[in-house]
Amino acid sequence: MNWRVIAQTVALPIIATVPLIGCAALDSAAFEPTLREQKSPTSEFTAPPQADRDAILAMAGEFDVTFEFNETVALKAGYQATKPKQDNAKEVVIVVEDHPGHIVLQHLLLVGGTQVIKHWRQDWTWEASHRFEFSDEQTWTRVSLSPEETQGQWTQCVYGVVDTPRYCGTGQWNHRYGNPTWTSDRSWRPLPRRDYSIRDDYNALNVENRHTITPSGWTHEQDNTKVVRHDPNSNTPLVREVGFNNYQRTNGTDFTPAYEYWQRTEKFWAEVRAQWERHLSQGQVVVKAGTDGEPIIGKLFELAAAVDHAQTDWNTKTQAVDDVFQRYVDTPTQQQLAQNPSP
Repeated sequence: MNWRVIAQTVALPIIATVPLIGCAALDSAAFEPTLREQKSPTSEFTAPPQADRDAILAMAGEFDVTFEFNETVALKAGYQATKPKQDNAKEVVIVVEDHPGHIVLQHLLLVGGTQVIKHWRQDWTWEASHRFEFSDEQTWTRVSLSPEETQGQWTQCVYGVVDTPRYCGTGQWNHRYGNPTWTSDRSWRPLPRRDYSIRDDYNALNVENRHTITPSGWTHEQDNTKVVRHDPNSNTPLVREVGFNNYQRTNGTDFTPAYEYWQRTEKFWAEVRAQWERHLSQGQVVVKAGTDGEPIIGKLFELAAAVDHAQTDWNTKTQAVDDVFQRYVDTPTQQQLAQNPSP
C-alpha cells in the first residue's frame, strides 16, 4: 500500500509531482455485499455487538501514518532478505457507509499539503455470506461462507486504489484486554504495490492480519509469507515478512483538500464500486494487466481527475466507467467457472 509506488505506476498530471520510491446519488444497496440476513427471507439477523462497531468506526479520522515491512525468515535455500522498507504519510479515513452489519472506510492520502491520492478501502461485513479470494494471477473468485464459519465474526475485504479487489479475511473482535483487536484467518493476496514494479521472484502473499485500537489511534499488523504459486496445489514459500502500519491521530494537519476532493468525486467512485460488485457477483473477475499499454489504474484515475475538474458531465463519465470495465475486466461465464473451479 505504498503511496509512492502508486505515484510511480500512475503517470497522470494530478500525481506527477509526488516523489518516487519505488449524476444522481447512487443506491448503496446496489454494491453492498450480501449480509447474512439477506441470504434467506426467513432467517433472523443477529445484530453485531456495539463494541465491535465502535472499534471499526474508531479507525476513521485523521492520522500520521508510518509503514514498516521487514523480511525475517528465509524459507528458500540461498534467499537473501531484502532491506527493511519504511515510509510515512498523512492520511484521512472517511466513513463512506455505516449500516448495522456493514461499514465502509475509505483512505485518502494528503501529499505536500494540497495533493490528494485516493488510497485503499476497507469493507467490514458482519457474518458475511460470502467473500472474494485471490485465486490466480489477476483473478478473484467469489467464495460462499457458511453460517458456522462466520458466526460472531466480521469479514474485512480490502480494495486497491481504484477499488480493485485485493484480499479478504474473517475473524472476531477481542475486547477482553482493553484494546479491541481483530485477527483474520489466513488468506491469499496478490503482490503489494511496494513490490509489484520491482520484483518478479514471487507472485502471491499468504497473510494473517491484525487490527488493534490503541489510545492514540490504531495499528495494522501483517504476518506475510511471500510465495511462488505454481498452481492451486503447488506453492513454494520464499520468505516471511512482518508488516507494521501505525496510525497515530493528529490535529496538526489541515485535511480540507482531502474532504473537498471526496465531496467532488464520491459519486464517481460509488459508480466504480458498483461496477466491481456487479462483476464480482457473477462469481469471478479477471483483471487484464493492460490494454493498449494502459493499466486500469491509470484509466480510472484519469476519469476521476476529469470529474474532479468538472471537465465533462456526469452521464458521460458513467458511460466512460462502463467502457473501462468492458476493456479491462473479464467475467467468466458460469460454464467456464464449472469447467475451471477455483482452489
